[in-house]
Amino acid sequence: MDRQVVYADLKVSRDSSPKNSSPSSLPQDVCQGPPWHQFALKLGCAGVILLVLSVIGLTVSVISLTQKSSIERCSVNVQQNRNETTESPSPLQCMEPWQSFQDKCLLLSTINKPWNISLVDCSTKKSSLLLIQDQKELRQIQMQIKDEGISFWIGLNFTLPEKKWKWINGSFLNPATLNILGATKENSCVYITKKDVYSEDCGVEHKWICHKGVNHYTCISGC
Repeated sequence: MDRQVVYADLKVSRDSSPKNSSPSSLPQDVCQGPPWHQFALKLGCAGVILLVLSVIGLTVSVISLTQKSSIERCSVNVQQNRNETTESPSPLQCMEPWQSFQDKCLLLSTINKPWNISLVDCSTKKSSLLLIQDQKELRQIQMQIKDEGISFWIGLNFTLPEKKWKWINGSFLNPATLNILGATKENSCVYITKKDVYSEDCGVEHKWICHKGVNHYTCISGC
């Protein structure tokens, strides 16, 4: 009987020992927190994302506006440059004793010399003997001559072997430009008065007109 009792006690003791030593399990909701805390965390993350997207959108808008403004300024500058280019040029500022005349500066000599001497004199003044483009310009220049008895050489002479009137810039006279009175022969040069245009021997002495400006070395088809 004693052996059976001991055995029963030991069995009970063994069976009960593991149950007493195993740790009790923790609740599953301890680490997860309450639901309102999770909602607040998600809402905060969404707010941060929206803020970042707003900053990116604002940056892109600023860059776009800056580029657009720069392009508009460039367009305005180009248009202004075009307008300045297409506008008619302002009259030249001529220093005395030069006289301002349209797009030229004129110098009317006060002494008489042969045509070749007048040609050289204008060259030393960095100008040339007068070139006339058309009848209108001729009349306007003749209005600058105060006395009907005064005559002025211009940059036109008769050349061989072409046997044509030729301007000193190398272009030939358009017959519709000037009505020349006098002989048409070798060693003939042209001078103007207040009313007419004449041909005479280049060795005769007259006053002369020098000019400089945009048409200094060129002459349009009217010449």
